[in-house]
Amino acid sequence: MRTRSISTATALAVLFSSAALSVVAAGSASAASATVISPGGVVVDGVLKRVFVGDRSTGKIVAADYTGALVDSVSGVSGVSGLAVSDDGATLYAAAEDSHEIVALDAATLDVRARYAVATDTGPRHIAFAGGKVWFSYGDQWDGDLGSVDPAVDPASGTDAVALGQFSSKVWGPALLDTDPSAPGLLAIGETGLSTDSMAVVDVSGTTPQLLAWHNGDYTLNDGIGDIDLVPGASQVLVNGAQRDAYADGKFTAAGTYPSGQRADIAANGLVAQVNGTKVAVYRPGAAQPLRTYAANAADLTWAPDSSRIFALVGTSGGYALKALTDPTLNVPSLTVNAPSTATRGKQLTVTGKLSATVPLPSGVSLQVTRTDLESPSGKALASTKVKADGSYAFADTPPAGGTVTYKVAYAGDAGHTAVSASDKVAVSRTKPTLTLNKNGNVYNYGSDVSFTAHLGSTYKNRTVEIWANPFGGDKPNKLLKTGKVNSSGNISATVDMTRDTEVTAVFKGDARTAPRTVKSTAYARVKISTAVSKHYKTAKIGSTSYYWFHKSTDPVLTTTMTYYKGRDQRFDLQVYSGGKWYSAGSQYFPLGTNGKSAVRLEAPGKSGIKARMRSVYVNGSSGDNVNTTTYGPWKYLYFSS
Repeated sequence: MRTRSISTATALAVLFSSAALSVVAAGSASAASATVISPGGVVVDGVLKRVFVGDRSTGKIVAADYTGALVDSVSGVSGVSGLAVSDDGATLYAAAEDSHEIVALDAATLDVRARYAVATDTGPRHIAFAGGKVWFSYGDQWDGDLGSVDPAVDPASGTDAVALGQFSSKVWGPALLDTDPSAPGLLAIGETGLSTDSMAVVDVSGTTPQLLAWHNGDYTLNDGIGDIDLVPGASQVLVNGAQRDAYADGKFTAAGTYPSGQRADIAANGLVAQVNGTKVAVYRPGAAQPLRTYAANAADLTWAPDSSRIFALVGTSGGYALKALTDPTLNVPSLTVNAPSTATRGKQLTVTGKLSATVPLPSGVSLQVTRTDLESPSGKALASTKVKADGSYAFADTPPAGGTVTYKVAYAGDAGHTAVSASDKVAVSRTKPTLTLNKNGNVYNYGSDVSFTAHLGSTYKNRTVEIWANPFGGDKPNKLLKTGKVNSSGNISATVDMTRDTEVTAVFKGDARTAPRTVKSTAYARVKISTAVSKHYKTAKIGSTSYYWFHKSTDPVLTTTMTYYKGRDQRFDLQVYSGGKWYSAGSQYFPLGTNGKSAVRLEAPGKSGIKARMRSVYVNGSSGDNVNTTTYGPWKYLYFSS
């Protein structure tokens, strides 16, 4: 069982004080992903096919299946900072840094089997299982060391299962640990903390650790260790996911590099899964180009023991989620499709592109081609196209339909490559139809029922037209008045109740050979205006004009009723007759009440023989809104007698 302990750089220093353990009963697999707030180690149990992740801040260990779905959890592992699984997959070990103990749990049930106290003020920090024992690092900067727990020790024997000081004077911080299933007695040790560069490989298969190789931290190989891995099948370690260092005769030497990375884990078959920024890259041993790359902002990762997948702790808004990265041995090809941006319907066009991969593709690869257009909305399969030796391809096609035409090219994949597809769009020409809408610019009295007629010229198939009415003002929505096929003359009509200025729109949505088209007609509606006169003592004509007669000391009251709209004012115009002509005596705006009324009192002239007239006016824009066209009310004539 390969063990992974997250490095100091990503372990969050959020501690949980409780030492009590309580297990949440396991049920059927949940669709919810296993998540943690601050990672405290991740390990895979290949026997049970379970992934265990520690949550340092909550003191919890969660268990997931091979899809990353949560299946079980245990809480109360205070400050869990590392996890390991026994060789038989039966026991899960957790380093509980806050309570200074190693906790052994049943891997199948998460029940506690044993708790081993570690006599230290700092740690245990990182943990691994090798040579039949649990190995852990502990201590602070300048006094780090290595300890072990021997699960075979009988508690009744009086012998302490915990041994400290196993690597004194060699490690100057809480070291990183790593094991290799193919070499069960080996343990890699990497120093952490300030000014770190010391590392070692130790044989722990015997009674006491035997040093196989040691680098004393002179910075000739590395400058700061944040991750260390034993390389299966080779006497090497991988440091920080990039630097390969060989060991022999007690020493380390540089042995090559992978492209820049931060951390890694190595599968049993030698594949390297490397965290590099927001990506996880998979490399074959010693390769310079990745076999596969995943978009994953991973804080830590580990392989399944059977090398079938990678488990990554991927950053989310609230912490980290366990994600299974599948098919790591399949290379992901790159496929491009380049079609012309525009084309003429019924004329041949050419589509080109290229299929490439960092792992060579088989010769004679064929690509499937699908054309999607208005006549084949579900797609129509075209003849497949062959890829040339340089990866390029080209095919010709004559699009039968206009509009947006999509060419999708797909590679089905092979034993070493995933399937891949790509597409490009072409704007194919269509005939512009004739579409008209009458009565643009016409003005109507308030409340008139006006029929608008759209006329559609010849088209390919579609004969349906929509008519919409959008009244001025933000309080009334655009409304579909009618949709249907035009008659044999190409006409369709809809009626609008003209209470406001209205934008009427006719919409033809097009078809495979005829382009869509929209036309608009704006018609205008007057407001309804009436004015009532009061305080007069009679009505009588002067000449041919009817006047309201007032005593010279009586104030006339003129009440205007106008179509109401929020914030609307009416303009009051007053004129006086003199010398055979009418002269303006001024204009003034007065607000309408919510009932649409506005009463204005005129001051009496106190002089007889005065002729005056007034009217109410709605002025588009100046009356406070623009939902109607300017409308003039009738003049009201006033005469002041004795």
